[in-house]
This record gives sequence, structure tokens and C-alpha cells, in this order.
Amino acid sequence: MPRRARESSAQKRERVLQIVKRLEQLFPVAECALHHTNAFQLLVATILSAQCTDERVNKSTPELFRRFPDAAALSAASQEDVEEIVKPLGFFRSKAANIRAMAAGLVEHHGGEVPADLEALVVLAGVGRKTASVVLGTWFGIPSGVVVDTHVRRLTNLLGLVKSQNAEIIERELMDLVPQSEWINFSHRLIHHGRRTCVARRPRCAGCGLLSLCQRVDLPALEEPADAV
Repeated sequence: MPRRARESSAQKRERVLQIVKRLEQLFPVAECALHHTNAFQLLVATILSAQCTDERVNKSTPELFRRFPDAAALSAASQEDVEEIVKPLGFFRSKAANIRAMAAGLVEHHGGEVPADLEALVVLAGVGRKTASVVLGTWFGIPSGVVVDTHVRRLTNLLGLVKSQNAEIIERELMDLVPQSEWINFSHRLIHHGRRTCVARRPRCAGCGLLSLCQRVDLPALEEPADAV
């Protein structure tokens, strides 16, 4: 598909709505890939997922949650014990310290419960806006923003929706383009699409359900089928 040279704001907004609908058709069930059964587990898992795959996190959290099932238990755990469990995830010392400090903050300020509030979440250790938005959107159903992970950053640039690698800029632009009611599912579905079809090293454009809506920015032109010549 040839890259579109120019697109008005109105045309882009209409294309975004079509992308949202197409993603819903492709991935009717939009859910977080991090395994969890409550807000506390999701918060911990999201902190641990920084610069790490969800699959690796899901291998370590069952033992972590078995030994430290809530904020009180995790805040009382030793640094060494937590490090041993999360060691396969990389940056394990800082991650262990962050989730222990985060748990202590929950105990001290929120009775051990995860607050359903962006400002309250982002002051906890290891919790930035992205992590807070994951928890608020996935567990509480509160669309506080558009989660921009590596897949969302890459795909929104390929689609021609944004022209930035800065997550904060991308989020602001997507929050303006995507209806607020779709903020949560839009991210989940783009992430699924990035893992299954629009893979980083070799996007499967020929079989992509978004091909007709994608500008394929910086990708080589698709080869025409032999019978089309």
C-alpha cells in the first residue's frame, strides 16, 4: 500500500475511528497479558514488567504472590527474599526495592489497598503514569490515559497516527485522537496486534487486518502479487 502523503485532521480522526472498530473486530476480548487476580497483584506485576516481557513476569509472580499475598506481607519481606524471586526479570534489586516500598506506602497511607486515583498512585515507589494507567484502566475501568508501551509506540508511528518516540507526547496525541471510552481497550488491542501480527522484526503486512488503514511509515513498499502484474 503506498504511503499517504498528506492527511487532514478530520481525515486522521475518521481513520482512527476505523482503526478502533477494526481492532475490536480483530480482538473482541481486550485484556491485560499480566496475570493477576486483584489490583495489588496487577500493580506489582506492572512495576516488574518494566524493560521485561509480560511472559517472564508471569513466570515469577506466582511464587511472589504465594509468599507475599498482600501489601502487608510484601512490605514486611526482606530485600533478599524478594530479590531471589524476581532475579530473572532484570534490574531485580531496584525492582525488589520498589515493590517493597510501594507495598509499604499502601499500608501506611491506604490501609493496604490500591487506591483508584491517579494522583495517589503516582506518588508510590516505582509507579509512574503508565503503571498507574494500566491499573486504573484494567482493574478499575477508569480511562485515565492511553498506555504507551513499546508496541503502542511502534504501531502508532507505523500507522501514521503520531510522529514521535516520546511516550508522553504520543499519549497526549492519542488522547486527543482516540475517544476516551476507547482509551483502555485501544492500548490492549494494539499490544495484542503488535505481538501477533505487526511484529517488530518482520511485520506481517500482507495478512494484516489494519493494512488498508495503515500508512506503513518507513516500511518498504509491499510487493505486488504475481497474478496482479
